[in-house]
Amino acid sequence: MRVPRGYTKHHRKKRYMKEAKGYWGGRSKLYRTAVESVLRSRKWAYTHRKQRRRNLRTLWIMRLNAAARARGIPYRHLVEGLRRAGIALDRKVLADLAVAEPAAFDAVVAEVKAALKGRPLSGSRRPSAVPAAR
Repeated sequence: MRVPRGYTKHHRKKRYMKEAKGYWGGRSKLYRTAVESVLRSRKWAYTHRKQRRRNLRTLWIMRLNAAARARGIPYRHLVEGLRRAGIALDRKVLADLAVAEPAAFDAVVAEVKAALKGRPLSGSRRPSAVPAAR
């Protein structure tokens, strides 16, 4: 038995054409071109959402490093001190604190410095005095 497809096909086409509204030229007028453009735009939207998260994390780390160094402690020591002090603030919140609430960030840095006092850092970057024998 033949299945009439008019309704389903028409609504699928309407959905794609509506999503392609505002595209230039045939991308918004021609169905096949519009479908290609919509699918490609969805792919790039997915990719760029992932990329935006990476970029924001990089921005937060740069801001934290700058703010921490202005207070006399490098970023890697800040992160280690946060872990030792048991402060569970993520990079986004810390970067926002550093920019919007400097006094609060100063308090966090003071706690970090107290947690680091007198204890060597794990994985220190200082080279050992004696080179390893081969």
